[in-house]
Amino acid sequence: MPKRQKQRRIIDTDIHERVTYSDLLPYLDNPWRRYIEDNHWVQEKHMPYTQPTVAGVDRADAVTPDGGAAGTDLRFMQEQLLDAEGHEYGILSGALDPSPSSMHGWYEMGAALASAYNDWQIENWLEKDSRLYGSVHIAAQDPQQAVREIERVGPHPKMVQILLPIDTRSWGDPYYHPIYEAAERHNLSIGMHHNEPPTHFGGWPRYFIEWHTMLPTAHMIEVSNMVFNGVFDKFPGLHLIMIEGGFTHVPHLMKKMDQQYKELRHEIPWVKRMPSRIIQDHVRFTTQPVEELSQREFMQFVDQMGSEDMICFATDYPHWDYDSPLQALPKLDAALEEKIYSENARAAYPKLPRPTGGAK
Repeated sequence: MPKRQKQRRIIDTDIHERVTYSDLLPYLDNPWRRYIEDNHWVQEKHMPYTQPTVAGVDRADAVTPDGGAAGTDLRFMQEQLLDAEGHEYGILSGALDPSPSSMHGWYEMGAALASAYNDWQIENWLEKDSRLYGSVHIAAQDPQQAVREIERVGPHPKMVQILLPIDTRSWGDPYYHPIYEAAERHNLSIGMHHNEPPTHFGGWPRYFIEWHTMLPTAHMIEVSNMVFNGVFDKFPGLHLIMIEGGFTHVPHLMKKMDQQYKELRHEIPWVKRMPSRIIQDHVRFTTQPVEELSQREFMQFVDQMGSEDMICFATDYPHWDYDSPLQALPKLDAALEEKIYSENARAAYPKLPRPTGGAK
């Protein structure tokens, strides 16, 4: 094992475990179970294409030894990722595809699926590996029902965030604020991961390569929506982690939002600080899928963000564009490297254990 790997703490902020409907059946009551078991119901999909890669959305070598889908076998994930890369902790961000919060109707079914997923995740992943921490899944279209689910599983010691999909809804709307109140009450962060967001004038570009290139625009919409709707002024203890959108778009967003705030802040009197300062204090961005950057280029982005505390490392295992902890980022100075690979995430997830000793 390379020396650099042994010496580094890694908190991986984006690991995708995967569930099948048959896995969830033991955690579903009727009538919900019957709709899947007898009527073969599946969630609606919106994206018109798949990933044009050797194994679709996944790494070809992540298929499990028994031929199962990538991300379905804890033991294989331990061997291929957690043990091989020397992870200290990993945050599970998998979900049904699409998320229950992305369903365009039948929110009661979405709430039942979210509850079943949470129970399955706790029993089969969180309680079987001390390194893994989880995400609370909700059907956010009904905030009152979502809060009940947060109250039910949010106190679990290994649940560290509430997962919301980046899709067609803007989550800063006051309608969803009860979710953030519950998150703050249970010391949970908010994780946002794109699901199938439209990126092309509110719709779909012709090719997957266009959609994948423009994903950061969907992340930018959510960040500006959360800030200008006053979420962080209303809930000062809240952390937001933007997952799988990279970070190189952030300097432009901060600069643009500051300029607009100087000119138009009378429209949003509830926002009391410069948007860039709110983002620095409350929002974190995961690295994957990071562009190929030299050390000088990487540090230019950090300088323009005005903070070394905003970037958190992520592999996106087991997806096809997985980022290796040994190869994805340029060599950085030791203090910044420690922040990006572990300590920024530890600060963003207050329920993660504090370090007890020196680096591995």
